Amino acid sequence: MQDIDFDRRIGAALAAAALLAAAAALPAAAQSPERAKPPGTVPLEQVPPPPPASLTTEPEPKPEITTRVQGGETVQEYRIHGKLYMMRVTPKHGVPYVLMDVKGDGTFTRLDNSLDSGLRVPQWVLMEF
Repeated sequence: MQDIDFDRRIGAALAAAALLAAAAALPAAAQSPERAKPPGTVPLEQVPPPPPASLTTEPEPKPEITTRVQGGETVQEYRIHGKLYMMRVTPKHGVPYVLMDVKGDGTFTRLDNSLDSGLRVPQWVLMEF
């Protein structure tokens, strides 16, 4: 029984010594010597700095807002460069809504909700039971 314990202790001591020797040799193995450069190689040029964040020098055009009262409703017309692109209608009694020229062809579409993306999901009936 004592021989088995002695053999286990010797084996553990040898394993610990091998582990310490490997740990001591690891930093030396991680360092590599300087490589010789092949003839005819040229160092890379410096990278130019990135371009400025804003490439446009012209400021955003401000819309021209015209307000008029028509039949108890307040209509605000929004124009850029003289072209009407949006109207905000506030009725005397009711909820305000927006009319917008989405395509730019002069046809105005009513947008009741500012979160409306214009996506319409088809609601076809495929099967009925």
